[in-house]
Amino acid sequence: MKSNLNGQSILLLSLNGLFVFAAALSGTFLNVYLWKSRQDYAMIGWFNVSQQIALGIMVWVAGKWVKEHNKMNALRVGTAMSGLFYLVVLYTGPQAVNYIWPLGMLLGAALGLFWLAFNVIFFEVTDRVSRDHFNGWVGLLGSFSGIVGPWLSGWIIARMEDDAGYRVIFSISLAFYVVGVVLSFFLRKRKTTGKYNWKEPKQRLSQKESMWRPLSLSLVAQGIREGVFAFLITLLVYVVTKQEWKLAQFSFITSAVSFFSFWAAGKWLKPRYRSAGMLLGAVLLVIVILPLLWRMEYSTLLIMGIGTSLFMPLYLIPMISASFDLMGTSKGDANQRVELVVLRELCLMVGRLTGTLIFLGVLSISKAPGAMIWLLIGLALVPVGGWFFMRNVLKMEQKESQSATRSKTQRWHKQTE
Repeated sequence: MKSNLNGQSILLLSLNGLFVFAAALSGTFLNVYLWKSRQDYAMIGWFNVSQQIALGIMVWVAGKWVKEHNKMNALRVGTAMSGLFYLVVLYTGPQAVNYIWPLGMLLGAALGLFWLAFNVIFFEVTDRVSRDHFNGWVGLLGSFSGIVGPWLSGWIIARMEDDAGYRVIFSISLAFYVVGVVLSFFLRKRKTTGKYNWKEPKQRLSQKESMWRPLSLSLVAQGIREGVFAFLITLLVYVVTKQEWKLAQFSFITSAVSFFSFWAAGKWLKPRYRSAGMLLGAVLLVIVILPLLWRMEYSTLLIMGIGTSLFMPLYLIPMISASFDLMGTSKGDANQRVELVVLRELCLMVGRLTGTLIFLGVLSISKAPGAMIWLLIGLALVPVGGWFFMRNVLKMEQKESQSATRSKTQRWHKQTE
């Protein structure tokens, strides 16, 4: 496989871009839309719990379909189900808050199916050399979507009365998902790779020397933070400002910073720097929250958002690249890539679910802003532990990368002699 991105990689990136843009366009304001109907943090929390439960079930069950049948159809169905979710939200309108569990499970199932298929195909169209480059582009597209999508949504919502703006952006997202389904037909059908092993995640974690054990703990740690930050930060911005346009501005600025930081990390964060970069990123992600201790307002939330966007790639890219590199350490692992992607997604799901349940537990004790801030700091500390679990995995990755580089250099010298 060539180290540069080929046509299939570019097509896959384009589909990812459409999917992420549609999610950025409407997803940024989805929780705000629900909040405006019912001001209840717990309701938003349970909406996200239902998503994670459905995502985990779908990932585990759909693994058989992705491995033994047509994974492209799984990608298409996941995209189509995402469109169906917004169609249902459009139909139910403000009454959507009365259907939190079925709506959350529909969205979670859609996300689980799409990202399972996407990650398996991503592994197949990239190699160890091109993976960081591909991840950098995924981050760039996500950041670009975060810049344009929320800004456009906020502009539309601010200029239309009542909930008309929300109906427009949900309709646009629906259209993008339809285009994504069409684009997916230009991706080549991938070969099937044997029988699906339902017990592979459990068997992999039961092996004492397996690098998947520390990696899994690190993925859970990532998910604990991610599960709450993914919905709470944008909601807090709206609660503090009471303006969708301010939320659009927040997303525009933070995503612009993220656009630059993912480009820089994808270009310069080589395997030998992953461990140090991941630790530095984890620590800085905690520090940027501390201004909230003085006062929770738009300016301090923006400082946190900018800092998070700036330092998140240092933590995230090593996590993503190392987990996919582990899938290719041997021919046997590569043949089990579907099960290993399932294991990865299940670990993230367990983490997100755990983090959201912690959030709900804190809410049952106190809803004061101070409790929210200390919750954010506590959850942000968890990825530091994630680095602790990952450090040996990253050392192994560094040695293998150095060995591969030496072998490539030796072959070049022999060819030039």
